Amino acid sequence: MKFIKKFLLWFVIVLTGIIMLMYIFDVDYLLRAMRTIYFRGETTAFLDDYKEFPNRTIEKGTPQPWAIHNDYNTVEPTKRLQEVHEKLETVAYLIIKNDSIWHESYYDGYDKDSKSNSFSMAKSVVSAALFKAIEEGKIKSLDQKVSDFYPQFSEGLGAEMTVGDLSSMASGLSWDERYYSPFSIVTRAYFDDNLEKVILGLEVVEEPGTAFKYLSGATELLAMVITKATGQTLSSYVSEKFWKPMGMENEALWQTDDPDGIEKAYCCIASNARDFSRFGKLFEHSGNWNGKQLLESTSVQKMISPRFPEAPFYGYGWWIHNYLGKKMFYMRGHLGQFVIVIPDDKVVITRLGHLKGLQTDTDRHSNDFYVYVDEAYKMMGMMQDNEGDGNGKEM
Repeated sequence: MKFIKKFLLWFVIVLTGIIMLMYIFDVDYLLRAMRTIYFRGETTAFLDDYKEFPNRTIEKGTPQPWAIHNDYNTVEPTKRLQEVHEKLETVAYLIIKNDSIWHESYYDGYDKDSKSNSFSMAKSVVSAALFKAIEEGKIKSLDQKVSDFYPQFSEGLGAEMTVGDLSSMASGLSWDERYYSPFSIVTRAYFDDNLEKVILGLEVVEEPGTAFKYLSGATELLAMVITKATGQTLSSYVSEKFWKPMGMENEALWQTDDPDGIEKAYCCIASNARDFSRFGKLFEHSGNWNGKQLLESTSVQKMISPRFPEAPFYGYGWWIHNYLGKKMFYMRGHLGQFVIVIPDDKVVITRLGHLKGLQTDTDRHSNDFYVYVDEAYKMMGMMQDNEGDGNGKEM
C-alpha cells in the first residue's frame, strides 16, 4: 500500500513538472493535442474531430434539395472504385450529373446528413469569401496590402504582401506544413487557443507574390482580413453570402480556437457530401446559382486559373488539372476530401473519407484523384456501352 501511495505521489509530481515545462517552453497546446487526438490513438486530425473543439454555426436558410437523376444509383461502383473505397476508408462518394445526383454511396455508418471535417477544402470557401468581399467593395482588390488591416506586416517584406498573395499561396510567410509533427506551426495552430496571436507572430521571410508555396497560415491570415473588412465573423459572412442562398440542407459547424475566438479557416468546416457538392455546382456555373449570380463569373475564372506558369496546378484557393483532355478544378482536403468539377461534361464528383492516396513530388495530384475520376467515367459510360471495370490508376 505504501508503495502504491509513493508511486502515485511521484507520478503526480512528475506529471505536474511536465505540464509546468510545457507552459515554460510555450508548448502547452500539446495538452489539448494529447486530449483530443493522441490519446485517442490518432496521429493527426480526423474526420469527426469537430466534436472535440468549440464550433461556430454556419446557419442555413431555406433548403433547396438536390434534384435526383432519373438513373439514380442504377449503376454500382466499379470493382476498382470499391477496392479504393475500402483501402482508403471512404465515407461518401457522389457523382452529380447535369445538376442532379446520379450516384451516391455511403460507408462506415455515414449518410447524406452526416457531418465530417472538410480540412483544406475550406480554403476554397475562404477564397470565395475574399472575392465576394472585393465585389462588395469591402476589400479594394487582390492587390490591397495586408498591412492595411494588420500593421504588424507593414515593414520589410511584409509590407509587400497582398490579400491576393494569401489566396494564391504566394505569401512568403514563415510556416511549416508538417501535419504529423507535434512541434510544427501547423500543429500549434490546430490546437492553440489563441490562433490570432500565433498568426500575427509569423514573419514574411520570402518575397511575396513571386512563387507558389502552400501554407495554411496564409489562409488563416486571409480569413482574419476578411473578418476585419466585413465586420462579421467568417461563419456569418459565409452563411449570408453562400450557405443560405445556395439552399444548404444542413447548417454546418466551423471549428474555432476558443468559444469566443476565431475560425480555424484553413480547415475544419464540418458538413456533409451533398452540401459540400454545392460549391462544385456553383463554380461549374461560373458563380450562378439557379439564376442568381452569387459570384461574378470573372471572379470564378480568376480563382480557377493559375497565377504562376510554374504552378499550373493552383489558382486562388482551387486546385487545377487538365486531365482526359478536359479542364478540371477542385477543392481538396488533408485526408482525401475532394469536390471535383468537370464543366465540359457538367459533372461534379465528391469524395470524403479517412485516408488519402499517394502524392509525390512529381505530381501535385494524388493518385486517388485519378481513380475517383476514371471510375466515375466508367460508371457513367456503363449506361451506354456496359464496358468492364478497367484498372484505374495504380495506387
